[in-house]
Amino acid sequence: MSFDFTALEEEARQKIAQAQDAALLEALRIQYLGRKGLLAEITAIIPTLPLEARPEYGKNANLLKNKLNQLLEARARQIKEDATALFEQFDFTLPGAIPQAGTAHPIAQTVKEISDIFTKLGFVIAEGPEVETEFNNFTGLNIPLDHPARDAFDTFYIKSPSHQVTRSPEKEKNRFLLRSHTSPVQIRVMKKHKPPLAVIVPGKVYRPDAVDASHSFMFHQIEGFLVDEDVKFSDLKGILSVLAKKLFSRNIKMRFRPHFFPFTEPSAEVDISCILCKSHQVTKSQGHQEKRCSVCGGKGWLEIMGCGMIHPNVFANVGYPKGAYTGFAFGMGVDRIAMLKYGINDIRLFYENDLRFLRQF
Repeated sequence: MSFDFTALEEEARQKIAQAQDAALLEALRIQYLGRKGLLAEITAIIPTLPLEARPEYGKNANLLKNKLNQLLEARARQIKEDATALFEQFDFTLPGAIPQAGTAHPIAQTVKEISDIFTKLGFVIAEGPEVETEFNNFTGLNIPLDHPARDAFDTFYIKSPSHQVTRSPEKEKNRFLLRSHTSPVQIRVMKKHKPPLAVIVPGKVYRPDAVDASHSFMFHQIEGFLVDEDVKFSDLKGILSVLAKKLFSRNIKMRFRPHFFPFTEPSAEVDISCILCKSHQVTKSQGHQEKRCSVCGGKGWLEIMGCGMIHPNVFANVGYPKGAYTGFAFGMGVDRIAMLKYGINDIRLFYENDLRFLRQF
């Protein structure tokens, strides 16, 4: 075997010149001068050469070794000098690159704020599946078969082998849907536990609504209920009054309007005084034109939730003795609460993942 010492030197020169740091340079030193490197391979064949060829061959090998050492040492000095120059040029007084810290989503912030208020009032947090049975979502909550909410246009049903036209409580327990409210967890909790109960249920719900500035097919709710002996409507008003004042302002005003919900009787919708115009006047005059509040439309009130005393049929559906307990329930849309609290006019902003929007929170 013969070696072209001139070609080997030129190849090594190019590789060493291209080494950008000490690690790469050390790898080249091992490749050429290591115990199993190229130079060791060159010198290993000297004993096999004719006697007259050995002096010249050994001389060329030593010259190559010395040249490689010179090239490696020169490049090492250059790398060190470059690093020193860069270090000296660096301005240590410059501020560091601070990594961007994330924050909780405004919906998550609102859920936590509401949950913290209720847990301080003695409520516990419960969760339930987002795929529910038809019984828990409707029948157990006293929602009749002919109620519009049970129509396929208003609920995401999930077809299964037991999806039959004939309706019965047993079959409804095997018919599934994406829950349209968080109230089914009320049925689940009351079936499993006896009063006293004070529970809130935050979570996602689904309805096939057309998406626009105020509607989404997926949104968030918080359901709450309290069951015990001799619970009164005045207890409900007191709890919700604390919530409104903690969530919005101590000066907020509330009103309860009679309403109908199948699962509560009596039922009411809850309004708060407008957080923007802080007025109950219908309009404000400005010259010959009327200027209406952009939040309440000049009405002075904002609807925030529905509530009422739990219907006796709901207690019967979970197996509570007739007349043994009373309780109240309420439910609110977290997205709407967040929109009112932060002055957001389009629900779609919550779900577009636009950092320009999310960084504000």
